[in-house]
Amino acid sequence: MCGRFTLFEADKVLSREFGVSNIPPLSPRYNIAPSQPVATVREGPAGTGRELALLRWGLIPSWSKDPSIGNRLINARAETAREKPSFRNAFRRHRCLIPASGFYEWKRQERGKQPYFVRMRDGRPFAFAGLWDRWESPDEGFIETCAILTTAPNTLLAPIHDRMPVILPPTEYARWLDPALLNTESLAPLLVPFPPEGMLAFPVSSRVNAPTVDDEKCIGPLP
Repeated sequence: MCGRFTLFEADKVLSREFGVSNIPPLSPRYNIAPSQPVATVREGPAGTGRELALLRWGLIPSWSKDPSIGNRLINARAETAREKPSFRNAFRRHRCLIPASGFYEWKRQERGKQPYFVRMRDGRPFAFAGLWDRWESPDEGFIETCAILTTAPNTLLAPIHDRMPVILPPTEYARWLDPALLNTESLAPLLVPFPPEGMLAFPVSSRVNAPTVDDEKCIGPLP
């Protein structure tokens, strides 16, 4: 699964990497947790190009009667998301990129779980394959939410966890975001583990376990 991640690049870097011209100021984040706002990239209204939108992490399907379902839908399994009612419509019509600088996974050990920070070897930001939806609240109006697709781990992540987020290569961003692409079967080849040789993983302090802790010390490697 993917339950925490980071995004701390400057706006101009995100603009270059993800093809978004107008990015609102974003504070560096070192411990993004479910239910919090996350930056997403999606196609804007016809002819306007890509836009960056802040969506709540935890997908609430448009048809849901209970918004608390979003607490359970922070991730969507790539193997079943195309058919599962909670994600089926979003997979077909509401795909997005979720930019990240890195993410955390927890390895089970005798003395509890050890958090690991995972990032690209070259230090560049990357994008999770994401889904989003719009739910109408009787009190708050429309609420837009998102989820991160996950897949089997690559050989780097397998000793740490049995799942990892789907990371899209930049060459496939346009294809993933294409609103005219409704044949979701054709997207299946993208939903695979990212090549391990392009990634690094190392243990970090357990202070990241607390979602209220959000600073650069979260990603510092243990001695």
